[in-house]
Amino acid sequence: MNQKIVIPIKSNIIDNDTASFYDFFGMDNYVSPEKVANQLATAEASDTVELQIASNGGDVFAASEIYTLLKSCQAKVTATIQGLAASAASVIAVAADTVQISPTAQIMIHKAWSGMDGGNSDALAHESQVLDGIDQSIANAYEAKTGLDNGKLLNLMSNETWLGAKDAVKLGFADSIMTFKNDDNEPAEDKQPLQAFASVGSVVPKTAVAKWQGLMAKAKVNDAATPVNKNEIVNDISQQNDDLKNRKLAILFGKEEKD
Repeated sequence: MNQKIVIPIKSNIIDNDTASFYDFFGMDNYVSPEKVANQLATAEASDTVELQIASNGGDVFAASEIYTLLKSCQAKVTATIQGLAASAASVIAVAADTVQISPTAQIMIHKAWSGMDGGNSDALAHESQVLDGIDQSIANAYEAKTGLDNGKLLNLMSNETWLGAKDAVKLGFADSIMTFKNDDNEPAEDKQPLQAFASVGSVVPKTAVAKWQGLMAKAKVNDAATPVNKNEIVNDISQQNDDLKNRKLAILFGKEEKD
């Protein structure tokens, strides 16, 4: 058949439950395992799959599922990193048989973090063990692509490492730097404008998804007699995102005061 399947990885990476939430509100700016699986459904050995990546990342388990889908695909998979392949997006990128990176693009790898807000010492210790296991799983994916020592990879993740195009190729995260028809000079310096941080978005909180699922279940039980209040959920999401922004600003200004 020799078809080319283009899969954009250009928004938040979320699980299938959260994707249902996005769909309910008419939000299609996401990447989910189900969406990728549907796009790969017709892929044959003679086909090619191109991942076009410019994503801030998202849910690590959703990324793991997509990684497995791509690795299991019989078609040849190529990834082109066009902007930022951060966090979970970098896991998806290394699933490709061949990874190309734009001379202006970046890969960011880091250790997993949790949204856990509280708990006793036992709960926090357990959460730490879970995160350590997740970090190891992510490092395994990187190791399969780069051939780097597992310990070195975990250290790079611990330091939240940002890789420009040259470093990405040097360390094995990418196979080559993309070239363009009108390129007469050497590739641009591996620098990303600081303003790029302003593009970092936020995934809808799990608590909002759980609240929505509860309301939907209640609506079904009541035979849809009581309509779901979308405004209530939207306001809840807005409040949680504002709280997150405030915490980030507090951390930022706290660091500036120390300097």
